[in-house]
Amino acid sequence: MRPLLILGVLLFLLGYVWERVDVVRVGYRVEQLKAQKVLLERERDELSVKLASLSAPDRVARLAKEKLGMMPAQPGQVVVVHRAEPKPQPEGPSVQEVRVAKREVR
Repeated sequence: MRPLLILGVLLFLLGYVWERVDVVRVGYRVEQLKAQKVLLERERDELSVKLASLSAPDRVARLAKEKLGMMPAQPGQVVVVHRAEPKPQPEGPSVQEVRVAKREVR
């Protein structure tokens, strides 16, 4: 009876120590992930600033002119195309649907 009690206490202590070690290990991992999050947020902010500077309209216009030889449009070179409103469809079957139906009837 006594060896069984000692074995039970040892198993309980082993489980307790195992759990505490696991809690500490998870705590270290959480701290690592928090540090990584800070680094990634800093990198995101730097990339946002870089994107804003690279896509600035003045810079894009300058590069288009210098590297691609593009120039602003002259008067008369721009054609504005207005979007046509879709015509309302008549109710009932369309002409194509009627033709298909006639072919099937014969």
